[in-house]
Amino acid sequence: MLSLYQKYWRTVFDIGVIVLTVWVTMYVFSYLYNLATPVFLSFVVFWIIEPLAKRLNRIGLPKSIATGISILFFALIILAAFFGLGYIFTIQITQLADDLPKYQKLLEHQVNAITTNLQDQIEALPPGIADKLTEATAYVTDLGANWAGNFLKWLVGLLTSFSSFILNLSIAIILAYFLSLEIETWKRLSKERAPKTLKVAFEFLRNNVFKGIGAYLKAQGKLISITFLVIFAALLALGVDNAFSIALLAGIFDILPLLGVNTLFIPWIVYLFVTGETTLAIWLTALLLVVTLTRQFLEPRITGQTVGVSAFTMLAFMMISLSLFGVAGLILAPILMILLKALYDQGYFNKWIRFPKEEFTVHPLAPQPADSSSPTGESRP
Repeated sequence: MLSLYQKYWRTVFDIGVIVLTVWVTMYVFSYLYNLATPVFLSFVVFWIIEPLAKRLNRIGLPKSIATGISILFFALIILAAFFGLGYIFTIQITQLADDLPKYQKLLEHQVNAITTNLQDQIEALPPGIADKLTEATAYVTDLGANWAGNFLKWLVGLLTSFSSFILNLSIAIILAYFLSLEIETWKRLSKERAPKTLKVAFEFLRNNVFKGIGAYLKAQGKLISITFLVIFAALLALGVDNAFSIALLAGIFDILPLLGVNTLFIPWIVYLFVTGETTLAIWLTALLLVVTLTRQFLEPRITGQTVGVSAFTMLAFMMISLSLFGVAGLILAPILMILLKALYDQGYFNKWIRFPKEEFTVHPLAPQPADSSSPTGESRP
């Protein structure tokens, strides 16, 4: 054991420094985010409004007027989303949450009928098995209904108690307006006054992280929009109640890597088969298959070169970050994961983390050559 420590203490120390750096970064970001949320939101608003403001400025409008017009369009879209779509979504989700106990009772009744029928048909079935199945079904349905109800109530509460978010967003819009007017000044000052080390670090982030995140978010937005439209149109055609809210909820779940719309559709389909609504269950199974195949077909064409991080790794890191640092951790987790992947691809971990040379022929963290068999040509750690 002592020889193991002697060989690997440098490796453990180097990895510990990197882990500590990541933890401190997320801690500081979460603290600053809670302290100055409007400032961080202003950068998001600026990123959205600046393309239109630049285009209007190029055709001859003063930057102040161009930015004001862009801000106005942004505010109108946000108001329409919150007070239009948000109102419909809140009403339908509230109704769905209120109907959950009714669906639970229907499922329990159907399972009781199935177990009773089995007991009547199979004489060797012990008499107490039906009672045990009934108890197990009641426990599972209670648990599922509680989870679903709590999630839907949390979602409704999040939508209905967003006064602080509206205040932060209003301040962020004002900050984004002034940032758009002063952005050239800030760029010039950073170019003239910033230290070279900071310039090199920012250039690395800009080329390897920020551009990739921007392109990835746009691509995911397109894919989620396609998923929402396909599901919404199909549910309308099938005559399903609350089609808009279910489709929007499916779009929200579609953001989650590894899980996706399966999280919503698979329990729903199982419920429909158990309760005897076989026709709708078959149609929803076909819809889920179409949505999955459509996403698998379009994702490599829309996203092009993905971030190169496996879905499991990304989801696990996001869940851990959410548990440790809240919403700020959830926001920063994909950025840090993409940054770590870029550092790995550029060979920095190979330089920073020391391994015993006599133990390895090839450094364990040396960048792997591109795999021509993978669709993106990237290695996935």
